[in-house]
This record gives sequence, structure tokens and C-alpha cells, in this order.
Amino acid sequence: MAMPQNSTRENGFCFAQTLDFSCPSPCPGEAGRTFRAVSGRDGCSTPLSNGIASSGAASPSDSCAEPLCSSTPAEEERPLEEGIKYVSADGQELACGWGGFTPGCLQLCNTSKGVLFFLCVASFLQGMTVNGFINTVITSIERRFDLRSYQSGLIASSYDIAACVCLTFVSYFGGNGHKPRWLGWGVLVMGLGSLLFALPHFTTGRYEARSAAEVGVCGGNQSLPCSQAASSLSGYRFVFMLGQFLHGMGATPLYTLGVTYLDENVKTNYSPVYIAVFYTAAILGPAAGYLVGGMFLNIYTEIGREIDIAPENTLWVGAWWIGFLGAGAASLLISIPILGYPQRLPGSQRYIVMRVSEAHQLKDGSHKKASDPDFGKTVKDLPRSVLLLLKNPTFIFLCLAGATEATLIAGMSTFGPKFLESQFSLSASEAATFFGYLVVPAGGGGTFLGGFLVNKFKLRCSGIIKLCLLCTVSSLLAIFIFFIHCPNMPMAGVTQMYDGSALPGGHLNLTAACNAQCGCLQETYSPVCGTDDIMYYSPCHAGCRKVSENLRDGKKVYYECSCVNKALPTSPGRAKAGKCTSSCAKRPLLLCFMFVVILFTFLSSIPALTATLRCVSDRQRSFALGIQWIVVRTLGGIPGPIAFGSMIDKSCLLWQDQCGEQGSCYVYQNSAMSRYTLIAGLVYKVLGTTFFIVACLLYKPPPPESAPGSSDASENGTSDLQEHKPSLPAEEDI
Repeated sequence: MAMPQNSTRENGFCFAQTLDFSCPSPCPGEAGRTFRAVSGRDGCSTPLSNGIASSGAASPSDSCAEPLCSSTPAEEERPLEEGIKYVSADGQELACGWGGFTPGCLQLCNTSKGVLFFLCVASFLQGMTVNGFINTVITSIERRFDLRSYQSGLIASSYDIAACVCLTFVSYFGGNGHKPRWLGWGVLVMGLGSLLFALPHFTTGRYEARSAAEVGVCGGNQSLPCSQAASSLSGYRFVFMLGQFLHGMGATPLYTLGVTYLDENVKTNYSPVYIAVFYTAAILGPAAGYLVGGMFLNIYTEIGREIDIAPENTLWVGAWWIGFLGAGAASLLISIPILGYPQRLPGSQRYIVMRVSEAHQLKDGSHKKASDPDFGKTVKDLPRSVLLLLKNPTFIFLCLAGATEATLIAGMSTFGPKFLESQFSLSASEAATFFGYLVVPAGGGGTFLGGFLVNKFKLRCSGIIKLCLLCTVSSLLAIFIFFIHCPNMPMAGVTQMYDGSALPGGHLNLTAACNAQCGCLQETYSPVCGTDDIMYYSPCHAGCRKVSENLRDGKKVYYECSCVNKALPTSPGRAKAGKCTSSCAKRPLLLCFMFVVILFTFLSSIPALTATLRCVSDRQRSFALGIQWIVVRTLGGIPGPIAFGSMIDKSCLLWQDQCGEQGSCYVYQNSAMSRYTLIAGLVYKVLGTTFFIVACLLYKPPPPESAPGSSDASENGTSDLQEHKPSLPAEEDI
């Protein structure tokens, strides 16, 4: 049986199917001539890269590949695919189904587009849950279960910890196994993690919040026992950590095996587009999580129970758990079709055969070890696999560049809503929704556009790295926008004295003659905006004595506020619950350049991922992505939020006081926040630019003679099969 061999002789491709180009009878004008790939100097059968031996006898079930022979006109009209029979390694058809249940209707989805759809849904759910819902509801969870900031930080980090623990195992063994099964079980585990995350809502008692009518006004009952601050509810953090751990375990195969499964089953020049669509769905997921999560936070956590406090009140806890229930159920459902896909899609063999290597060439030639068909199948090859990747400088510096970008993405996704909340004086739900509107077009559009550009200009590996460099430099220039900021809204006792003068030495002074008799507590933070456009710590600190509800917007309105409108002592002012509205003139400019920074940051993500796939041997692609994700999470995803959070905390003006213990930050100084954000952004963008430059300079492509044919199909857009036809007769036997 004639079998085309890997044309590059360097990369071991995983052949699960056989291609037969034999002719049972000599063709006119070509009598006695047969076409086959050279299998060895001695003419013996040679094992392919998956260990399947190719014998010289033709299989009776194989058909003639008509286009390789001179045929009659009637025969020439038959498409090339009719002459190719795809058979799996064990002789079974590559049908979509579960075990022996493979109905014909399911085969309509047994295509690369079908796989892409289900993987996009899975990545969308993962992004919406982990990067959307978690970041949106973390404040509500802290309030509901009496958690400290460092405890909620551990909850967020549990996802990355689980991913780092599982990545080596999953990418190494899953890369040589049945990828759809690994993917399906991973999505199922991710769904169980979402359901577990919502469980504490159903196992705890009702949430009791004291209304503003009871606490907050001048002369009201201001007692707030400290004994209630330390409750047993904080033990539920371990349930949240376990849920996040399951999220990390389940998502591990998605961005390693899922990417390589798509790359193996489509043409080389189409691969960046497919991967871009896949990652675009992953980017739209967090955006949807911010929007939907912010909407759920406007619903009280105890659904059906009437409460007289508004979402702007710091005692309010929204329905944080609804999103996790929906995402968990959807993940369980979507895992079923993913589990039914075959190890390789029908028709994918032609793309593997005709792929041209772009792997970085090592000086000692050790990169050829990966061409061994049995390489990577046992644990003993794991150290050799790691060593081959560590000796690839292009891969190493692409990993480091990805880590710097991941640090910025993780930091901005966690603290982006907080930045908008402080700069534009928004509520938490408004900031989350606003940030979602910003990420949808910038992040999603940049991700898709990056893959489109790689495919449009038929970029090879070196050109892709240069595109990444261009995007990083562009975002580096745009990040200087953080030199500007919106001024803080004036807040009595925090940014200025009650009489409008500056605070002596920058120290807080919440007590004044107008509220000295109210006995206000600093533990009760409920900002109000007076008619004089000055914010006050609480209705009590504004000297307000009466409260009513505005029927138009449902917000509380406070009357007889002795600290408001002090210029007219005979006419005490009023105050409305919530922050004062910011009228910053720099808002459009700041939002525009933030859009540019996000756009170009995500624009380089798919090209960088494509360059990683191309600079390593084919048999190491899944494992290389796993190692890259470990580096990205260890150096970027885990320390990123911590680094950004610690820098932003330096700009805090007003800390929460929980019975003498420091809690979260209530008010930030906008100028300092912008300055620290600029410093962090510049440091990581300069490092990313440097790493991309070094990766581009050190990349050593294969010599032109290693790829038969005049050029790759990815350069001129022609069919892979048509491009490499001339190379087959060059290896014929006469």
C-alpha cells in the first residue's frame, strides 16, 4: 500500500488514518509505474509517527487516487476526495457518537465548524464564570460571608493554582490521547465547580441587613455590635476555593488540547482564524459575565423578600449565585456533545500530511528527536520533552512575553471596574457594566482581528512575531494616557474639611460641629451626596435627621442635614443616597485610550499563540501550550492581581474600619491610582516589547530545502494538495 511520508523529515505527525494513492492497473501512458512514498533505503516498511507500520501490499478496500494518474476525461471530473478512503488506526470509522451509538444525524456536526461551535460555547461559559462572575460578585461574597480581602484573593487564585497543578499532566498525556474525551470531561468538571460555588447560598440562613432607616441618620440607634463581625460563615471560603479549584481543573484541557485539536483538523492557513474565533468567544464570556453579573447584583440575594435598602447601600447583597447555577447547568449539557467527537475528524489527514514545518532549528539538531513516532508516549520521555522546549529560545521568550501580557490582562480585569468606579464616581454594579461595554468591542474585536491578520497576510512564524511586536509597541504608546486622571469628588472629612479647607497633614477628620451630637460610627459607611455637590461619609456624618424615599428612582432622600449648605444655616440642606455624579471632562479621552490599550493588548494574543504552535515540533504542540500556560499563570496570572492590587492600595485615602481592624478601601485618590497604574503598565509593556524583540532575533526557521515544493500553501492560498502534487513524482519507483 502506498503511503505518503512526512515531507519535512523533521516533525513526527500523528497519523491516525491512511492515505492510499495506489493504482490497481497501470494508467495510459504510465504503464508499469506506481507512486509511493520512499519508506527507507532498503525498501522495507517504515513505521509512521504513530507507530503504525506501512506494508507494501495494497489494501483491497483502498481505492485509486485518480488525479495522480493520467485518466480519461470522465474520470478527471471526479473530485480528489473520492479517491481517498479515511480509516482510523484500528479500522473503525471516525464517526461522531457515544460508543456504538452513532446516528447519522450527528455526523452533520462531525466537522471542524461543529467542533469550533461547541468549543466556543465551552470557552464562553468558562470566561463568563471565572473571569466575569467571580470578579463581579467577589465584593458581595465578602459582605455576605464576612470574608477579608486576602481570603477572597485566595479564592480567586485557587483557579490558577489548580491549572498549574494539572497543566503538565493534562497537556502531556492528553496531547497523545483522545483529546475530545479530555475536553468533554474537563467541561463537565468545570460545570460541577460552578454548581459547588453556588451551594453556600442554599446551606446558610437568610441574610439579615439593617436598613438605613434603622442605622445611619443622626440621633438613630448607632449600635453595631462587633461580635457579629466574626462569624462562622467565613468557613465557607473553603467551599468557594474548592469550586474554583474544579474550575481550574476543568478549564485546563480547554486552552491546550482544544487549541491543538482545532489546529490539527483544519488547513494551516485557516488555523489562526479558527483559534481567533475560539478565543474571541473566551473574551466575550467575561464581558457577558460583567453585564449579566451586574444585572443580578441589582436583585436582592433573598429573592421574593422585600427589603427597604437600595443596591447603592453598602449593606446590600445581590443575587450573586444565580449566574453560577446557570453556567454550571449549561456546562454539563455542552460536555455531552464534546465527548462524542472522534479522536480525529474525517478528512483531517490531508492537512497533517501536507503541513510544512516552521519549528525553530536547534544547533545540535536535537529538535529531530520529536520526529520519533514513539516519542512522548511514556513518562520517561517527559524530561526530554521539557529539555527540548527549554532549548528553544523562541519558545521561551514567547512564554515570557505572554506572561507580561497576562499580568496586565489579569490586573486590569480584576481592578478595571474599580478604576472606573473611582475615576468616574460610579457604583460597583455601574462600573462592572461599564467595563463590560468597554471589553466587548476592544477585547473581542482585537482577538478576532489578530487571527484574521495572520490569515489575510499569510504570515510565517517570523512575520507573526513582528506583528506581536508592533501591537505591543502601539499599546505601550497608548498607555501614557494614564498621565491624566479625573479629580476626586469632594468628600467632607476625607478630601477636604467640612468648611471646604484642606485637611491638615492629610489626616481624616470625619467629626465637625454640625455632627458632633450625632454619635456617628465609622463602621457605618453609606455615602450620600448633598445638594452642595459634596459627598459625606454617611447620612449621620452629614447631620441628616429624617429620611424618605424618592418615588422616581427609588433612592433614599435625607432631610434636615445640618452639615449641608452651611452657608444658609436657617435652611438645612438635603442629601441623596449614593455618590455624587462626576462631570469629568477628560472621561471621553481616558475611555478612548483605554479602548486602544485593551484592543492592541488582545490583538497580539492570537498571533503570539500561533507563533508558539509553529515554533515547536508538531508532536510537542499540546505539551508546549501546557508549559506556556504554566509560565503565564505562574509569572503573570497569579502575581498579576496581587501586584496591581498592592500598588492600587497605596493610593487609598479611606480604609474600612471593622472593629479596629483594617478592611477594604472605600475611597481612592484618583491621581495616585492613575500614576501607579501607569508605572505598572509601563514596566510590563516594556518587558513584553523586549521579549518579543529577542524572540524575533533568535528565531531560526527551517532551511528552504526542508520543505518540498516551491512554497507552502499558507503563502499563496492555494490548496495544500495541489501545492504538493509535484513533490510526489519526485519520489516514485520505476
